[in-house]
Amino acid sequence: MSTNIVWHEATVTKEDRRRRNGHHSGILWFTGLSGSGKSTIANAVSKKLFQLGIQNYVLDGDNIRHGLNKDLGFSAEDRTENIRRIGEVAKLFVDSGQFVLTAFISPFAQDRQLVRSLVEEEEFIEIYVKCPLEECEKRDPKGLYRKARNGEIRDFTGIDSPYEAPISPELIIETDRYSIEECADQVLAYLRQKHFIKGDGSYGV
Repeated sequence: MSTNIVWHEATVTKEDRRRRNGHHSGILWFTGLSGSGKSTIANAVSKKLFQLGIQNYVLDGDNIRHGLNKDLGFSAEDRTENIRRIGEVAKLFVDSGQFVLTAFISPFAQDRQLVRSLVEEEEFIEIYVKCPLEECEKRDPKGLYRKARNGEIRDFTGIDSPYEAPISPELIIETDRYSIEECADQVLAYLRQKHFIKGDGSYGV
């Protein structure tokens, strides 16, 4: 790690960008088991925000592992580094005045807490995409549970690697009880309730 570096403050601030965009910025952190619906819900929310003119971007776990984190595996250490890198990238989006929606299993509470500590209060919104393991296995959209049960995949969350469910997330979405549309609407309702966006999509502060 180099010591010959100095932080350079930006001329255009986060608050400047929020005022220009007309809305708050923050991390919508979707966490849950594989197959729970994280990416599906995150993209549904992203589309609704986009239609309201709200700047946002989705960071998806599989997509990130195709590029930025393609050097990482699925050991506990690599999972932690995966989330650390994503946290730093997500922070840049928050500084740019946008909402960033992250869809990652992120199984360890300590790793999610690390990301929360990178940003200011009310800039990290933990969304627990709750779905029973049995239902996730039944869906198994990528065939990963079947491979894990057959021993073809090691360290698979929910099978031979633990998932630490959030204790007090900002929002819990139960995808086995509600439709994609209803789940997405629950997220937007939360953002409006917190005055991060107004009813018409604009900033409430």
